[in-house]
Amino acid sequence: MTYSETLEYLYTSTPVFERVGASAYKEGLENTIALDNHFGNPHTLYKTIHVAGTNGKGSTSHTLAAILQSAGYRVGLYTSPHLVDFSERIRVNGEPISHEYVVDFVRDNKDFFESLYPSFFELVTAMAFRYFAEKHVDIAVIEVGLGGRLDCTNIISPVLSVITNISFDHTGFLGDTLAKIAGEKAGIIKRNTPVVIGEYLPETLPVFRQKSEEMNAELILAQDRVGQYELPEFQLHGACQERNLQTILTAAHELVRLGILTDEKPIAEGCAHVCDLTGLRGRWETLSESPLIICDTGHNLAGWEFLAPHINKVYEEKKVQNPDARLRIVFGMVDDKDINSVLSLLPKDACYYFCQASTHRAIPVEKVVALAAEHNLKGEGSPSVAEAYEKAKADASEADFIFVGGSSYVVADLLSSFRKSK
Repeated sequence: MTYSETLEYLYTSTPVFERVGASAYKEGLENTIALDNHFGNPHTLYKTIHVAGTNGKGSTSHTLAAILQSAGYRVGLYTSPHLVDFSERIRVNGEPISHEYVVDFVRDNKDFFESLYPSFFELVTAMAFRYFAEKHVDIAVIEVGLGGRLDCTNIISPVLSVITNISFDHTGFLGDTLAKIAGEKAGIIKRNTPVVIGEYLPETLPVFRQKSEEMNAELILAQDRVGQYELPEFQLHGACQERNLQTILTAAHELVRLGILTDEKPIAEGCAHVCDLTGLRGRWETLSESPLIICDTGHNLAGWEFLAPHINKVYEEKKVQNPDARLRIVFGMVDDKDINSVLSLLPKDACYYFCQASTHRAIPVEKVVALAAEHNLKGEGSPSVAEAYEKAKADASEADFIFVGGSSYVVADLLSSFRKSK
């Protein structure tokens, strides 16, 4: 099989949450354990750091990996979803897994795993753990896929666990209260292993305290350490990244205490060059200066509570420079998000270019347009992200601000369209 044929096999032969949603979600670790045993328990051959949370997992995981790389370690990084190419999910020192490895892994092992009927994520997790072992990584940063307690990454025994924050997302799987969601995320807390909590709420802190006490795990609250660390230059921008940085710094200083980092110099280096070192994209990423074009993968209510005011702030700054500047927003979402709450936060005076990402989970653009009208947001709909983006660019002057987002899949389609055009 070719690489494209292998990916098509993975996407069509295993349930893929990104494509079909709830039907792809599998509870339990039975398949993961069977796959792990089949490959000789590769995750036991290197240290790991486990990262969960509602928002900020990707930024936190990438930055911790960049810090460890800056310290001289050979670092594995496992995240999801990808934006442009599947290989982005599995990296060693920033380099994506080779297409050849993906093809060989599926070809050589499909007779075994077909009998298990694994999910896409179960299979890719097994691929990542084995790849890291074969590449002889010193340490791997592993991002939880969904939840924590029953997520298939949860077979690892990390040196440090990190839970970034808790808000309402994937309530159909994780629970309909913040306490229930926190309980699922707290499932990654391991016995005698320190855990960093990035942000907590009155509903979630008791859950974390109880689980930590049960597991004799030291509970470290990043939120209570604001002001304790010197803030480094951070290559990631946007209001939400200020809070992510506090979590990252707390986790990094815990790595110093554990002796994994011998000094603080790699912390500043990793933060300043996280995108360069790991290939991270789509986090308040500037695509053009004139007109100003920014994309961001923020995709739920908690994310937009940061994004909406930050978009307004940047737009106001643009209007100070040029009173004729206009705000243009390319926007789409997927069907398991609270789109009405997000729409209620969006600027009323922007020009909207509504779109439908290429995932089956995308809300039909006609429905997005209709819901937006109920919130007095005016604009036109396009059947694809690329078409909506080109319309926004054609309408924009050099003084304008174009924002593209609403879903990781909107940003993924945009970046993919750039690659195709090249």
